[in-house]
Amino acid sequence: MRPRPPPPHPMIETLKANLLSPIPLAFALGIFARLVKSEFSLPKDIYSALSIYLLFALGLKGGVELSHASFDVIVAPAGVTLLLGCITPLTAYAAMRYVGRFNASDSAGMAAHYGSVSAVTFIAAQQFMVRVGAPAEGYMPTLLTLLESPGIHIALAIGAIQRNKQLIAAGGHAAAQGSMKDVLHEVLTGRTMMLLVGGLIVGFFMGEAGWKAVSPFFDSGFKGALMLFLLEMGVVAGDRLGDLKKVGPFLLGFGILVPLVHGALGVVLGEWAGLSPSGAAVLGTMAASASYIAAPPAVRLTLPEANPTYSLTAALAITFPFNILAGIPLYYALAQRLAA
Repeated sequence: MRPRPPPPHPMIETLKANLLSPIPLAFALGIFARLVKSEFSLPKDIYSALSIYLLFALGLKGGVELSHASFDVIVAPAGVTLLLGCITPLTAYAAMRYVGRFNASDSAGMAAHYGSVSAVTFIAAQQFMVRVGAPAEGYMPTLLTLLESPGIHIALAIGAIQRNKQLIAAGGHAAAQGSMKDVLHEVLTGRTMMLLVGGLIVGFFMGEAGWKAVSPFFDSGFKGALMLFLLEMGVVAGDRLGDLKKVGPFLLGFGILVPLVHGALGVVLGEWAGLSPSGAAVLGTMAASASYIAAPPAVRLTLPEANPTYSLTAALAITFPFNILAGIPLYYALAQRLAA
């Protein structure tokens, strides 16, 4: 008798299952549409409506779950989330500035993107955990809102300080280019924060009874809307694939290795804070993601000299696809190993 082949490695099975699931397949179809030069794209109004629906639904559900959570349960995860929001922009800046040898403004601009979080990547991670039968803690959207802005402000502060030092050293006058007040207003009143934080507050006060009244709309259609949104995100990422030639091999490595480091750190801190393996994996995914909604306008306002090609291409054409297709299962596998 022929010996039976060894069973597939659990990690290989998890990656395969993820790649063949609806969300990555929709994303891959969007990329393929651009590669074959298809004219397909979602109308802008539909894309905006889908993003509003997804973010508000996420906030509402998170607020309802938060109403069930005690302070003692959430305080440690909230603490490590804020810690991540302080660490990730610093490591991203250091990698760009001292390893990649980019200037201070470009390094700070990249750090702002990688110090913040992608809500779409977070939603994909949440859905992955549901699909494997191990949903993360219900208050995870609260942690998402905590991670949204600290990294942006830390990175922009570094960039502004370094720019002013250079101007002073050159004998010039350190003129202010945009105020931190304007940046704070831009980030805190942007669509992502308004829908997430507003949804959390509404969900918290309306509770389970209120959620049951609206769940047929916000719950039943969520996965279908997410598939359509990821289809369009694939198109957007496909549009930027040509920019990979401009950013070079360093940023290609940066867009994968830095998220892996941030993701591993998030998983370890999540486990330490008492999160379940699924919760730790989602926190790791958040730390590994890069913002392409909240960060760009803030960087444009405070550091207009920063080259957006670097940050947007790395975030959208490298890190986002990597996390959607492979990163999330990797963070979950690490969380399971640490919990074993």
